[in-house]
Formats: sequence, structure tokens, C-alpha cells
Amino acid sequence: MTALATKPQVAAAVEGSQSLGKYYFEMLNLVERLHRQLLDVIKDELDRRDEREINSVQALLLFNVGDQELTAGELKTRGHYLGSNVSYNLKKLVESGYIHHERSEIDRRSVLVRLTRKGQDVRDMLAELFNRHLGSLEAVGNVGAAELEVLNAALRRVERFWIDQVRFRL
Repeated sequence: MTALATKPQVAAAVEGSQSLGKYYFEMLNLVERLHRQLLDVIKDELDRRDEREINSVQALLLFNVGDQELTAGELKTRGHYLGSNVSYNLKKLVESGYIHHERSEIDRRSVLVRLTRKGQDVRDMLAELFNRHLGSLEAVGNVGAAELEVLNAALRRVERFWIDQVRFRL
């Protein structure tokens, strides 16, 4: 704001900032709640299928790995795993037979992971669940492609903003 700003301009800027703050804090709350709700939906599906060997975080990790062969570090950098204890969950998934791991031929320090048949079954189960959701999202949830397109664009911009906050210490 310049020193030459008028009182109405200052008032409008303050009001706009308060309005933005209201929506920003609501978005923060919704993002957190939606992630927890997604994990609850996945847990419910695991329970319905009597899959008690893994938890919803691990199942979502399997879904995100998909058909790829990745290092543990790539799971985080590519956004496939959001938690802080990726090595613990990978170890549990390897022990339970959902993920196969082996040392990289190129870089012996790296461990490559990929889904086993058992892991692919969980991935397929979640793909079926999400496809069922797609069948009723618009009709029941009243959320269509246009709304999702706008929402996703806004969330990507917020993500970029937060990444820059950390990267550039803004």
C-alpha cells in the first residue's frame, strides 16, 4: 500500500484481507479433515473386505505406488507418501508380503520397491472403491467435473505457495 492510499482503499484492503483469512483458515481445516476422512473411507473398505493386516495409510501407499518401481525417497518426493515414517510402513508392508524390495543395481545404497501380487490386490480394491465413487459423485455428491477442475487448480496453487514458503523461507 502506498503512502498516498485513501481511507476507502485502506478499508477495502483490510476487509479483503479479513475475507481471505476466513476462507484460508476454512481451507486449512477442510484439507486436514478431508485427508482424515479419506483414510476413514479406506479403513471402512478394508474392514468390509476383512483386510485387517494393513491400515488405511499403508493401503493408500500401495495404491499410490501402483505399477511403478520406486526408491523409498521417491515415494515422498513424488507425493506418494505424506507421512514422516515411510521406512516403518515400508518395512511392515514388506514383512506382510505387500511390497517387494531389492537393492538397486545402479546405486547399491538405494532400495527399490514394487507391489507384490498381494499389494496389487489392495491397489485394485482401492481403484474399484474410487471408481464406485466416480459413479455417484455428481449424482449424489453434487460435485461435477467443472467444480473439481476449479478446486484442483486452486489446491495446486496453494501447494506451490506452501512449497515456495519452505524452499525460499518466505
